[in-house]
Amino acid sequence: MTSPSHSGNTPDLLDGDHAASLRHVLTARQDTLWTSLRQMGGQPRTHLSLRATYVVADIMDWLAGLPAHSLHAVVTDPPYGLIEYNRKDHDKLKSGRGGVWRIPPAYDGAKRRPLPRFTVLSPDEIAELDSFFSDLGDALLRVLVPGSHLFIASNPLLSTLTFHALQRSGFEKRGELIRLVQTLRGGDRPKGAEDEFPEVCMMARSCWEPWGIFRKPFPGTAAQNLRRWGTGGLRRITNDEPFKDVIVCSPTRGREREIAPHPSLKPQRFMRQVVRAALPLGVGIIYDPFAGSGSTLAAAAAVGYLAIGTDRDESYHALARAAFGPLSALKVGDL
Repeated sequence: MTSPSHSGNTPDLLDGDHAASLRHVLTARQDTLWTSLRQMGGQPRTHLSLRATYVVADIMDWLAGLPAHSLHAVVTDPPYGLIEYNRKDHDKLKSGRGGVWRIPPAYDGAKRRPLPRFTVLSPDEIAELDSFFSDLGDALLRVLVPGSHLFIASNPLLSTLTFHALQRSGFEKRGELIRLVQTLRGGDRPKGAEDEFPEVCMMARSCWEPWGIFRKPFPGTAAQNLRRWGTGGLRRITNDEPFKDVIVCSPTRGREREIAPHPSLKPQRFMRQVVRAALPLGVGIIYDPFAGSGSTLAAAAAVGYLAIGTDRDESYHALARAAFGPLSALKVGDL
């Protein structure tokens, strides 16, 4: 397959072309690319629907097999550190035995989710994390079209490191999306000395989650890039209301968590807003490098986008196969 490039293989539309003609050209290019893209590589995969595909693959291996300018946006919730997802510690998470994962006690009858203890990362592990996200940035820049946006979840402890690594790879930082969410993370008294120091908490209770917003640089003006690639901006909520960088969204619970019992499942009412914003004209292919339970793919399907995801964990692939349909069919008003 010959991919679009800066060399002029794909002609620009003229400024005066009608919006319908622009969308027709971009959609035709998207559909041709999608037909080829979802079949690329020899890795196992499931076509969850006509508009969503989940590939069981190492991220770097799969991206290396793609032609340049194949994807139009990335929305992803990665492992914030690497140590918690190595084989030994990930197995401990699944068995409930801890390791680097902290298994919190129940609180007022609510069972709290396991949390990786990022404060215990060594200097070598921090350097490895920095290198990983820099390498990921390099790989994504090659396969994204100019002007593509990357939305990536992080947490207040590691976001500075992660975001800087992506900037160093060549992405432009375009701000941060703040998810306001009341959780039970942090705020705990000293372990084993709760009664001795009742007035002390070891960390501030977390009430927000940072998502970095990045963009692949492009030549020329934003209007020219929108005409050529369909990217470069964010989709407005309505013609009169822009996409905003603060979204209030409580933790995933209830029916949604029953459908997809993943340790870091993000709610559809949040994911659909982010995914929708990532394609300014509503045309293109969304990619999630850390597809997990398939929540990004389900959100893309719910808003009518094409989406492909990768994850190397076969158990998450199996979870996504079962969860995709019910997640994408959920009515946000019911969540």
